[in-house]
Amino acid sequence: MTPSRGGPLAGLKIIELAGIGPGPMCAMVLADLGATVLRIDRREPSGLGIQRPLRFDLLLRNRHCISLDLKKADAVEAVLSLAEGADGLIEGFRPGVTERLGLGPDVCQARNPRLVYGRITGWGQEGPLAQWAGHDINYLALTGVLEAIGGPDKPAIPLNLIGDYAGGSLYLALGMIAAIFEARGSGKGQIVDAAIVDGAAHLATSYFGMIAAGMWGQRGTNLLDGGAYFYDVYECADGRWVCVGPVEPKFLRQLLDLVGIAPDDTWDPADRQKWPGARERLAAVFRTRSRDEWTGLLQESDACFAPVLSWAEAPKHHHLQARRTFVEIDGIPQPAPAPRFSRSVPRDPVPPAPKDADVDAALAPWLPAEAIRALRSAGTIQ
Repeated sequence: MTPSRGGPLAGLKIIELAGIGPGPMCAMVLADLGATVLRIDRREPSGLGIQRPLRFDLLLRNRHCISLDLKKADAVEAVLSLAEGADGLIEGFRPGVTERLGLGPDVCQARNPRLVYGRITGWGQEGPLAQWAGHDINYLALTGVLEAIGGPDKPAIPLNLIGDYAGGSLYLALGMIAAIFEARGSGKGQIVDAAIVDGAAHLATSYFGMIAAGMWGQRGTNLLDGGAYFYDVYECADGRWVCVGPVEPKFLRQLLDLVGIAPDDTWDPADRQKWPGARERLAAVFRTRSRDEWTGLLQESDACFAPVLSWAEAPKHHHLQARRTFVEIDGIPQPAPAPRFSRSVPRDPVPPAPKDADVDAALAPWLPAEAIRALRSAGTIQ
């Protein structure tokens, strides 16, 4: 793995203290875009997170990984030496853990005043719940987001994309880049406190506005949560599914025309009392053809239509293939780095590297050769 992969963040150097979920995703995003990220892992497995063979742990791609025993003073000193040449450091422990290790922000920034110290947790660095364990579903529940997702009977669980990765990882990545940008002018680093509850709440800003305006009601009865017949999924003749979302009247008219329905007052999108009946009629129409037949008719139109694809089907879709939305690395289809850049284009991802696979190459961008040899002689690195 080369020290720089190109991309708009080439030259940026980030230390990642190994954690689970949101921290590795943030580190992957930065590395995907060209940052040199060094992951520092435990000597022994933590037992946290969802375990899988390394080559399938795609969040660990694009960076070297070394192991250190952070309970030992020489290992802590090694991290502090690395921090001296870093733009940022990411950690995802419970509040206070890195301080007890001797790697808290005050100590690290004393060695490097420009260092941006990124902290990712569920509940945040302070508050009554800060010290307690939680996962995505809990953070969504507390912010009101979980209650709003699903049908009338009960809330639905939307994977762990909204909290962990959107409200957590991406907000931490944005915060790191913003703080590093500011540090280049001020010469001073700072702490980025990325709490998943904060990010999840922030993602829902538009909905809080609609709620305040009286435009959002009981779960499963609203415009964008499956309440509207024109923003829903429908089963087809072959048992597979399609979705439609023509919220704008002109797009709705095109959908109805293409499926052979003559619009009348029954289909008035502004009359919520007519939504259930319209849904039943539209569902009956979609059950007359297979998913792929409907796709051939509707996909290249303004009907706001898409087939509901499986994980296996998605990388094979012709639009996503044309854009290279997915790439195959080490035999594993996976999302390509995003977003796109016209000039500073990052290279394709590199598979996750085994821990301590090439320590010299991992540390070469960070430390001189004699310092690496000294660490090895002392037994600090493998």
